[in-house]
Amino acid sequence: MSAPENSDALRHLTLAPEAQNQLFLEARTANTFTDEPVTEDQVRAIYELTKYAPTSMNQQPLRIVMVRSEQARGRLVAHMTGRNQEKTAKAPLVAVLAADLDFHEELPRLVPFMENPQAIFADPGMREGSARFNTALQVGYFILGVRAAGLAAGPMIGFDAAAVSKEFFSDGRHQAVCVVNIGKPGPDAWMGRLPRLAYDEVVTTV
Repeated sequence: MSAPENSDALRHLTLAPEAQNQLFLEARTANTFTDEPVTEDQVRAIYELTKYAPTSMNQQPLRIVMVRSEQARGRLVAHMTGRNQEKTAKAPLVAVLAADLDFHEELPRLVPFMENPQAIFADPGMREGSARFNTALQVGYFILGVRAAGLAAGPMIGFDAAAVSKEFFSDGRHQAVCVVNIGKPGPDAWMGRLPRLAYDEVVTTV
């Protein structure tokens, strides 16, 4: 791999170059996978990193369904759109990532130093917005966790979210926000690296 454009900036990081490559610089969204299975041990290791994502008031609203059986895979594929159907059908493992809209029920255990923390999220609309935002933070960590396990992730939002939510979370309190294919990358797994915005285009100091 040739030196990245921002190699001078990267020298200020304490993360080893090999880890930078695995987690960020060489990692891509995978579109194909080999048949090598993803083990339960790998999934548990991925979650052990994911759970340390920062969330507001430690609310941890992410809920995950690992789709392994052919029957469940078929139910999911039916709600995917376009090319995502084929990719999801062939991936070794697929995760449905959802926001628990009633995450506040767990808050007495997650923030034990607060009295009645769930009262802060009594309004359903405010609670939903917080759940979706903080789930998005955890989704990012989940993808990094997959990469840290030596696997590739194929995150997708091209699916019928309402149908997937109903199919895999029948209690009505969860909203599917992302579907992630997981496995070892297969042939022609990558698109070319698309452009990224430069630091000066994104960052303003005041």
